[in-house]
Amino acid sequence: MHKNWQKLIKSLHQKKYRQEEQLFLVEGAKSVAELLQYTQQFEVKAVFYTPEFYESYQTLLAAQDQTKVILQQTTATLLEASGTLQSNDGALAIVKIPNNLVANFANGYVLALSDIRDPGNLGTIIRIADWYGISQLLCSATTVDWYNPKVIIASMGSFLRVKPYYCDLVTYLQEIRQQTNLPIYGTTLEGENLHQTQFESQGIVVIGNESNGIAVDILPLLTHQITIPRFGKAESLNAGIATGIVCDNLARALKNI
Repeated sequence: MHKNWQKLIKSLHQKKYRQEEQLFLVEGAKSVAELLQYTQQFEVKAVFYTPEFYESYQTLLAAQDQTKVILQQTTATLLEASGTLQSNDGALAIVKIPNNLVANFANGYVLALSDIRDPGNLGTIIRIADWYGISQLLCSATTVDWYNPKVIIASMGSFLRVKPYYCDLVTYLQEIRQQTNLPIYGTTLEGENLHQTQFESQGIVVIGNESNGIAVDILPLLTHQITIPRFGKAESLNAGIATGIVCDNLARALKNI
């Protein structure tokens, strides 16, 4: 791996350079192999891989258009030195950041994230959305960068199927309220019991910040406040766990399970 590639990869650890270059990293054998099956949706610029990765995925590598994608064998030592994983004996890919596409509600529900700051939580939420068939997330401008390497790793490949739309979330929800009849549900401590909520066939579910919940300027825009009933004494739930509980109840309600 040439030093210029190493320098570029290291720069993409930081949001500033990801935005300047419009590139992000995908690391690890499983994630890169899955990425290479989504090249119609993602523009892969380069893939660096170990001999072990080649042995397992040579057919997949051979299927890539080498006029568009740089394919280069390297060592695990260089992958680990350049990337963010402490252990990577598989592969690393450099990928173009897709366009920031406006959400649509053709598939029923989207999740809206109000100031989610932890990369691990965002990655987990992406996985949960993928599990429950939710294909788009609305993200406030203060939500952690979707293309942060820690987010991509925590999503375990689900970033390939779930798309973000970063926006001024207050303005977006105001427009939804003015232009449509879509319900906007939000998780609060004072809301209706989630287990008794009658969800409509389409809508938005807002998930709040890990420490402070949903932003105060978003609360008046909710059409329904919902609460996960508490049976013990914990003060709060992790944002990822709360999202999983809400999505499971939403799926059950919509499927009449």
